[in-house]
Amino acid sequence: MGGKKDMSMMKLVVAASLILLLVLLIQNKIRAGVLFASLAVFYYLLGYLDYKSFVSSYTNDSLISLVLLLLVSIAVERTIFIQAVSKFIIGKNYLFSLLRLGILSSFISAFLNNTAVVASFMGVVKNNKFQAPSKLLIPLSYFAVVGGTLTLIGTSTNLIVNSFVIQNSLPPLKMFDFLPVGLLLTISMIITLMLFHKLLPQYTEQKQDIKEHLIVLKVLNTSSLIGKTVLQSKLRNLEFLFLVQINRACSSIVPVSHNEIIQANDELVFSGDISHINSLKQFDGLEVFKDYKQSLTSLVDVVITPTSSLIGKKVKEANFRAKFDAAILSLQRGDSFIKKIGEEHLQAGDRLVLATGKDFVSRENLAKNFYLLSNIKQSNKLDNKQSFIVISAFLLSIISSALNLISFTKVLLLCLGFFLLFKFIKLDDIKRRFPFEIFIVVGSSLAITKVLVDSSLAKDLADLIIGVFGTYGVYGSFVGVYLLTLILTEFITNNAAAALAFPIAFATSQALGVSPLPFIFAVAYAASAGFMIPHSYQTHLMVNSLCPYKISDFLKIGFFVSIVYSAVVLLALPVFFKF
Repeated sequence: MGGKKDMSMMKLVVAASLILLLVLLIQNKIRAGVLFASLAVFYYLLGYLDYKSFVSSYTNDSLISLVLLLLVSIAVERTIFIQAVSKFIIGKNYLFSLLRLGILSSFISAFLNNTAVVASFMGVVKNNKFQAPSKLLIPLSYFAVVGGTLTLIGTSTNLIVNSFVIQNSLPPLKMFDFLPVGLLLTISMIITLMLFHKLLPQYTEQKQDIKEHLIVLKVLNTSSLIGKTVLQSKLRNLEFLFLVQINRACSSIVPVSHNEIIQANDELVFSGDISHINSLKQFDGLEVFKDYKQSLTSLVDVVITPTSSLIGKKVKEANFRAKFDAAILSLQRGDSFIKKIGEEHLQAGDRLVLATGKDFVSRENLAKNFYLLSNIKQSNKLDNKQSFIVISAFLLSIISSALNLISFTKVLLLCLGFFLLFKFIKLDDIKRRFPFEIFIVVGSSLAITKVLVDSSLAKDLADLIIGVFGTYGVYGSFVGVYLLTLILTEFITNNAAAALAFPIAFATSQALGVSPLPFIFAVAYAASAGFMIPHSYQTHLMVNSLCPYKISDFLKIGFFVSIVYSAVVLLALPVFFKF
C-alpha cells in the first residue's frame, strides 16, 4: 500500500515539475540548460535517480558524438567552401535563385550545423543586388531546417533522439536512416516555397541611418569635465545614452575606457535614445555638435549567436570594451529598435551595430558570440589548401562511419585530433566553443526521461494518446505522437520538444505492441517542424534580425509549409518504417 502511495506521489511531483518546466521554457526567460539541469538535480536529490543513472546520462555515446561533431565543425566552418558556393546562388531570376538556395543550403545543412549554414548565407542574401532579401531569408531558414532531416548528423535533434534510442537499449540509428523521408521533405519544401512564394513579404531594405541613434557633443573650454576621467564625470551613469566614442584632433578613441580623461574640444559621441538629450544638461560646457562629416572609426554589423556568453546579460554588464574592443551603437530585435540599450538583456538573434577598435577583428571570442554580417577580413579563415584538407577529412569521417568501418564517436575523435595536430583548430577554440548548453540540456534530458518512464507518467500519457487517437488504430496513435511533438516544438526549443516527447512516443509503441521506429522518427521529424512561430527555431531568429518580419509573415507561409511537411512525414514514414 505504501509503495503505491509513494509511486502516486512520485508521479504527481514529476507531472507538476514537468508542467513548470514547460511553462518556463515557453516564457524563454531562463536558459534551457539551467532549467533542465535544475530539474535533473532536483530528481537526484529526491532519490528518483540513483548516482549511476544520473552520471551516465552525461556520458551517453550519442551525446559524446554530438559534442565531438560540433567541435569538429569549428574547422569546417572556417573553410572557404560555403563562402565560395554562396556567391553563385542569387541571380536575376527569383525562382531559379530560390531553387539554387534550396538545393545548396539543404545539402550543406545535412552535414553541418544549420545555424552555421544560415550564418554563412544570410550576409550574401542580405547584400545581394537582384532580389529582395525578405523574399529569400525565411526560405533560407526553412531550407536549413529541412536539410537537417537528411542525415543523422544534420541537426542536433536527430542525435538527441538517437541518444534516447541508445538509452532504451535499441539499435542505434544509422547515418542515412533519415535520408528517404528527408529527401522527400526537402523536395516538397522547395516546391512548396516556389508555388507559394507570393505569400513571402517584399520589404524594402531597412537602410539604417546610424545618426538616428547618435548625438555628438563638443566639450567647450569652460566645461568642468575637462581633466576628469569618464568615470569621475559620471558620463557612464546615463540611463538612455551611452558614450561610445571620443573624437580628438585627428584621432578617435573607441571604445572609450572608464579611465579616459576628458579634454577641451573633445567630441563626445553618445548612442541610444537621443530623445533623452536633456539628460546631458546636467553637464556644463557641452554643446550639441551639428557636423556629422567625421564618421565613426569602424562600424560592424553582427548578430548574436545561440552559443554566445552574452545571452541573458544586460548590455551595461556585458563589458563590451574589454571583451571585444567595441561599443554598441544600436540594438535591433526583430522589426524593432531597442532605445534603452544599457538596460536591455541580450538575446540570441539580436542584431547589433558596433563601433569597433583596432583589436576587434583579432579577438578570439568573435566566432562564439557573433555572426558577422559586415564584410571584414577574419584572421581565422583557412586558405584553399587547408580548406580542401579539412573538408576531405570531414567527408572521409562521415563515409567511414556510414560504411560501419569505425564507430562515429571514434572517427570524430580521430578527426578532432587530426585538426588539432595540424592546427586547423586550437585548444583555446575548444574551450571557447565547447557546447555546454547542448551538453547540459541533452544529458539532463536523458536523466529526466528515465524518471518520466520510472514514474509511469510516460505510460499514462501514452494511454491518453491511445485513448484519444486510438479509434483510428495504430496509425491514429502515430499521428497523435507527431502532433504532440509538433505543438511542443512550436512553443519551446526543438531539442526540448524531442526530450519531452520521446518517452511518450516510445511508451505508446510499447503499449500498442508495435515497432517503435515509426514513433521515434515521428518525434525526430516533428521536432524539426517549427515553421510558424519565429521564436521556435534559432535560424528563424537569425533571419528575423535582418528583416522587419512580423509573426504574421511566418504564419502565412509557415502554415502551408507545415501542412505539406506534416503530410509527407505522416504518409511516407509508415512506408519506410513498418509498424
